[in-house]
Amino acid sequence: MTRKILMIDDDRMQFRLTQAHFQNFRGERFELEWAATYEEGMTKLLEGSYSACLLDYQLGDRNGLELIKAAVAGGSRTPIVFLTAESSEKVDIEAMNAGALDYLVKGEITSRSLERSLRYALKLGETLEALRRLATRDQLTSLLNRREFDRIMAEEHERSRRFGHPFALVLIDIDHFKSVNDTYGHQVGDRVLQEVAARLTKGLRDVDRAARFGGEEFALIIMQADAKVAFDAAERAVAGIRATPLSLDGVPELKVTVSAGAASIPADAGSVEALVAAADKALYAAKSRGRNRALAFNAL
Repeated sequence: MTRKILMIDDDRMQFRLTQAHFQNFRGERFELEWAATYEEGMTKLLEGSYSACLLDYQLGDRNGLELIKAAVAGGSRTPIVFLTAESSEKVDIEAMNAGALDYLVKGEITSRSLERSLRYALKLGETLEALRRLATRDQLTSLLNRREFDRIMAEEHERSRRFGHPFALVLIDIDHFKSVNDTYGHQVGDRVLQEVAARLTKGLRDVDRAARFGGEEFALIIMQADAKVAFDAAERAVAGIRATPLSLDGVPELKVTVSAGAASIPADAGSVEALVAAADKALYAAKSRGRNRALAFNAL
């Protein structure tokens, strides 16, 4: 499949010239799309459907440096090559500090230098994404790791405090997981963790987050959700695991269940620490009452 490159530039002639350069590339062919304004460029960039972006410094009354910063703040990870008419070291440094991966002066661009710059940005972008994934993901389950969970919880609590939006936490623990390891071995135990993680993510909205909290325990961060929405999410998680036995190599039908506890801010807690404690208390109560169930903190 041909990879798409976005060009954000208010000069149609520059777009046509860049198209001509693309036709001269010796390696991979790319599809070039154009956005003529800051606003259109920002919208397309945040869609996340482009492999890289060529971004002009001057965009009418605004500039590309502002756009890079706003795009990064909005969650864009698209590699950006900065284009400018000036050969200024200050602009170069500012572009790199803002998040650009390379820098080209328009008057000095050739087909070869443009192709080289794009390939460099794409490769570096892939490397950075791999490093980011290593830093934020649990190696076994591919869910968010505990460090990233803590960061998102702090960020969401601050957003909740500023804008008055509730948010919720569901803690989930695999029932009798030790007996799985003892009976079938740790390799099967690891596969159980992976399968449970996969099922938990299927029931989430795009805005919600799933993390491996530790060991056989998982956490769901339910964005802009009150206690009822959190409990509904907890019940769906329990039902989703219970519904079908796991089919693993050597163990064709392994029945696995989980217990879950739900709590929300501000109804059940006023801080991240208190929210985790409330969800954990609800989880412990679910375990005590027979497992394979979800409980809400406000129902204890």
